[in-house]
Amino acid sequence: MTLELVTVPCLSDNYAFLLHEGNSGATALIDVPEAAPIAAALEERSWTLSEVWITHHHADHVQGLPDLAAAKGAKVTGAEADAHRLPDLDRRVKDGDTFDFAGHEVRVMDVSGHTKGHIALYVPDAKAVFTADSLMALGCGRLFEGTAEMMWASLSKLAALPADTTVCSGHEYTAANARFALTVEPGNAALQRRAQEIEAARSEGRPTVPSSLAEELATNPFLRAGLSEVKSGLDMSGSSDAEVFAEIRRRKDNF
Repeated sequence: MTLELVTVPCLSDNYAFLLHEGNSGATALIDVPEAAPIAAALEERSWTLSEVWITHHHADHVQGLPDLAAAKGAKVTGAEADAHRLPDLDRRVKDGDTFDFAGHEVRVMDVSGHTKGHIALYVPDAKAVFTADSLMALGCGRLFEGTAEMMWASLSKLAALPADTTVCSGHEYTAANARFALTVEPGNAALQRRAQEIEAARSEGRPTVPSSLAEELATNPFLRAGLSEVKSGLDMSGSSDAEVFAEIRRRKDNF
């Protein structure tokens, strides 16, 4: 495998990601919460930044770009639908588009809900998807701009990716997400185990991101809204999947 993935903690609880292609030396950066830790990660590895992929317009995902000297000359990619509120883009993409990164296909997925125009970037050869604030570790982003139906459709697309996909999400919210998830499925043994592992990791200062799609499918209540056991546990057996998702999101917002 010529692709190497590096997780870069930024700000108080954000993550950026570097994807490096060993044969060509090309390096892509996914989101830019702040410049200094990203610059340090590049310098430590003697990597040259060639591309920047932006998932959505929120400041904590783009604000570091002007100060990141390494990004000067790098090709910036973002959603065509969000271009009016993103940094200047060299490549505008939309749902279903693909582009090449050093000989590897990158697939663009519209995952609107948290914001309209939010994209995820799936790299099959890396077995990784960069989801930022759409699908998160044991959670999903708050619905600032989109609807519950929109976010459920977005999560359903992500859930259909191969189960061994690495989910590279944007924040260290997992411990709080686990506490909430246990209120939805208190009897989920896989969730109980994961909550214990998360508590141990955080107590040791270890990140809980990225995660695997398989563990999200087994434990993330927002992905599991269509399951009969989740619906019955919420007394919503006759409700649609999107309605159950909306109720789970409402409960999380008030948790």
